[in-house]
Amino acid sequence: MASLKAIRNRISSVKSTQKITRAMKMVAGARLNRAQQRIVELRPYALKTAEILSEITARAQNVAKDNADGDQSHGVLSADEQLHPLLATREEKRVLLVVLTSDRGLCGAFNANINKAAEREWKTRTQAGQEVRMLVIGRKGREYLTRRNAPVEPLPGVWEKLSHDTAKVVGQKVLEPFLNDEVDAIYLVYNEFKSAMSQQLTVERLLPVPEVPDTDGFDSGSFSFEPSRTALLEHLAPLYVDISILRALYESMASELGARMTAMDSATKNATEMIDSLTLEYNKARQAAITKELMEIIGGSEAIKD
Repeated sequence: MASLKAIRNRISSVKSTQKITRAMKMVAGARLNRAQQRIVELRPYALKTAEILSEITARAQNVAKDNADGDQSHGVLSADEQLHPLLATREEKRVLLVVLTSDRGLCGAFNANINKAAEREWKTRTQAGQEVRMLVIGRKGREYLTRRNAPVEPLPGVWEKLSHDTAKVVGQKVLEPFLNDEVDAIYLVYNEFKSAMSQQLTVERLLPVPEVPDTDGFDSGSFSFEPSRTALLEHLAPLYVDISILRALYESMASELGARMTAMDSATKNATEMIDSLTLEYNKARQAAITKELMEIIGGSEAIKD
């Protein structure tokens, strides 16, 4: 059995750790409230932007198909409109994965889930003959994937000052290779925030624009485009990329904070249980020491009588 001093030291150490985990839980909870508010405000706008762009793209593709069949009843696309990179779904031979992890740990399985999903995507696509590039945001993902010799291009400093300007910088970074025909598709790998207790691992295509289900009967065919569909897409495409990336960053940040709050709450409870167990062990050891001392005194007294 450990000595009384050793048990007291362990109790003191666990109590100190418990104070840290409780403080981290409170900080994560306060930051999570702000992150949730940002998501509530941004998510409908981001989803509607994607829906509108998807509808316009699908409409242009249908018109181009009709034009090829000699049907011009729904309008005519110019050569520039037909060649717009967002209107063509290319065969995926070169893929860019944008992986969103955190810079810090102590957030449960948050980073492990993302890292394993990114590694799985990389290996699966590589085995299928695709060329994969990885743009990694967050120190944890960079370290994990670098150790596995993945084709990692780190993008540091994103989490230090998360804002729309930061998302625009990331957007320019991912949009450039797509427009230059260096990659055929771009995917986001991140945790989508559901609640403080739940995050959903998401692998989402960013470009080419994915088909988004029509939720309110929106039909771009009832609109005329001024000055042109091309001019609209040239403005809307970068906006869609920036807003989608900003939403993914906010989702990832909220998921990280929720995971950290949950992990720290669990750690605090475990510390309480450990303190109770150590206190019981301390009391038993103390009682044993007292009993031993009493037995020695009684034994000495009996020896004197004899």
